[in-house]
Amino acid sequence: MDNSAVAVRAESNAGSPVMRFGALKVLCLLLSSALLLVRGLLPAAAQAQVDLELVVAVDVSLSMDLDEQQLQRDGYVAAFRDPEVHKAITSGPNGRIAVTYMEWAGPQTQQVVLPWITIDGPQAAQAFADRLEAAPISRARMTSIAAALQFSSRLFDSSGVKGIRRVIDVSGDGPNNAGPPVVTVRDELVGNGIVINGLPIMLKLATGYFDLADLDRYYTDCVIGGTGAFMIPIKERSEFQTATRRKLLLEISGHDPPPRLVRVQARPAEEASDCLVGERQWRRYMDGGRFPN
Repeated sequence: MDNSAVAVRAESNAGSPVMRFGALKVLCLLLSSALLLVRGLLPAAAQAQVDLELVVAVDVSLSMDLDEQQLQRDGYVAAFRDPEVHKAITSGPNGRIAVTYMEWAGPQTQQVVLPWITIDGPQAAQAFADRLEAAPISRARMTSIAAALQFSSRLFDSSGVKGIRRVIDVSGDGPNNAGPPVVTVRDELVGNGIVINGLPIMLKLATGYFDLADLDRYYTDCVIGGTGAFMIPIKERSEFQTATRRKLLLEISGHDPPPRLVRVQARPAEEASDCLVGERQWRRYMDGGRFPN
């Protein structure tokens, strides 16, 4: 049989009822598989495994002076350039972490400065630090730790990885004074397996309307939470780099912090912080005829 006869027969068979039925069956199988995948009945492609998903959430409210904001930023830049931090990152079971950096102020002010990046060694950590150093620092009114935590928790959905631990690293110089109650949000996130650590900034004397002399205690009682949660206060300008570095090392390694940094779980009610103190401060400020600057 010559080649032209074979070609004619093949073309004829391609249009036969049997061939059309076979093609239709394959198409139906493909559509069924796609539908099952959408419904979550078939496993999707596995996400990359990391040791830690970390959201760095920093306060840029107007109560932070420009030099304080710069010191805060410089602290994180220096930490991600530190060889000990690099060693901690690569020493975990997976040898890598995922990090995103965001800034926050009032209930409507949250901004991702650096989107998620997987850091698996010194080169990636240096690149993260370089990009962070070059990014502008924003400023905005009011202080909503609760809204910042809510926004940070939603960022985990877009990390693109699966971490052994999920941590929000929140820093700020005042109590929550807007948005939902911070304790309610904190407890919801902790219930979802997220750990919240704190870096209260206490450089100034508590002389203003929105200052809190025992901000470290407020963070302990009202903000941080989850297994092994801790806070490290910053009381001197020189402590920005050392405290930030120490905090990252503890978070990345997953080691338990020193006992004096662990959240107090059983403080008597009469000694506990007023977790609505910031909201009360703001109400008194507005009732006095003053206006936010």
